[in-house]
Amino acid sequence: MDGAVRDHRGSPRGRAVRALRAGRLQRHLGGLGHHGRQLRLVLHVVSPVREELPRRLRGRSQRRAPGAAARGSETRVKLGNPLAAIFHPPPTPGVLAVFGHLDAAVDAIHQLKRDGHKDFTVYSPLPRHELEDALAQPVSPVRMYTLIGGISGCAIGTWITLYMSYDWPVQVGGKTIGSIPPYVVIMFEMTVLFGALTTLLGIAFNVLLATRHQGTIAYDPRFTNDKFGIFVPASRAQAAPVEALLKRCGAEEVRHG
Repeated sequence: MDGAVRDHRGSPRGRAVRALRAGRLQRHLGGLGHHGRQLRLVLHVVSPVREELPRRLRGRSQRRAPGAAARGSETRVKLGNPLAAIFHPPPTPGVLAVFGHLDAAVDAIHQLKRDGHKDFTVYSPLPRHELEDALAQPVSPVRMYTLIGGISGCAIGTWITLYMSYDWPVQVGGKTIGSIPPYVVIMFEMTVLFGALTTLLGIAFNVLLATRHQGTIAYDPRFTNDKFGIFVPASRAQAAPVEALLKRCGAEEVRHG
């Protein structure tokens, strides 16, 4: 647009076709052009544009060109993704040990607990009750979501049925308006519905937290084959004692995560 206007503006003032006077024109004809109340013939149909406008645009574009080149040469600042801190947190420093025997891994768990380490992760290629007994993990908190959802659903079912009965009372055969026994079915269904929904919510919430935690610690693909592993979060100053402890317990390989 700017180039087309400049080309049109750069044409000489003496037109190739001589202006012809064709009488007086209306005041609004031409709008932006200085036609001098004359009808002029041109080779191409071009919308009337003031000559000052393309000059101003050209000067402004010329002034912007050096600035745009300077901005292009500068390093672009990459904006941070707020979700990256949740799904891709930075790695956690610590010590990762690889064990070839179950007894050595169980012994290492007991030794870590005696030294006061509680926040560590154990990898196993298959479920073993020896590891579960050694870890003595608390019960999953998902059942609390189910309990809260079931109680809430039962209360909501009771409130809905009684409120609707008294809001539009219809007495049939002399029976009471707000009768609990017929509404037990609705209360039960609401209990099951809300309990199931809150259970799914609790599972998703705990999986998200576990995924965020598991994504920050070291891992070895051999833990899905035939090796056991233990990862202990520790700073560089605390890594040496933890590494010595894991080696004493029979770790085949110990490295910093």
